[in-house]
Amino acid sequence: MHRELSGRIQILCTYHQCGYSKIMNLRYNKWKEAAQQQLTREWWDESRPYFLLYVSEAVLDECRSEDQELAQRRMSVITELPILRITNEVIKLAETYAQILEIPERAKVDAIHLSVAVTYEVDYLLTWNCKHLAHGGVRTKLHRYNRINELHEPMIVTPLELMGGTDHEME
Repeated sequence: MHRELSGRIQILCTYHQCGYSKIMNLRYNKWKEAAQQQLTREWWDESRPYFLLYVSEAVLDECRSEDQELAQRRMSVITELPILRITNEVIKLAETYAQILEIPERAKVDAIHLSVAVTYEVDYLLTWNCKHLAHGGVRTKLHRYNRINELHEPMIVTPLELMGGTDHEME
């Protein structure tokens, strides 16, 4: 396992925290997505300085996809962040997580995000993905598996849950 020591809490950002999200077709999803984008921007501007942020190679791939102009904007936001590599250890663990957490093939990258956070022993996995990651049932299954296998367990949270910075700042 990996662990980089620092004075700040470590966060692995997923695609949605790179400043720009995918565009959804349904009206509710457009509203929800817009709200998430606004909260992400607020978190990025106000709370980000209190944390040491990382992205993985999987996030880079996601940010580069789709519209070229948006891809450039997304990449400019994360260009300064340290990049965590996708190793064989990460891939093997991601395959296990995809199976035990019942993550469908089309969302396999979610298992990679989780596996990167566990392998590199990151404190938080920051995501808006409440279906495959920031979900109580997923957190419970992950906790059981990681406890039995003596693996690190990052807190899986949304930016809303980390608004205001760290516990130390809030005291």
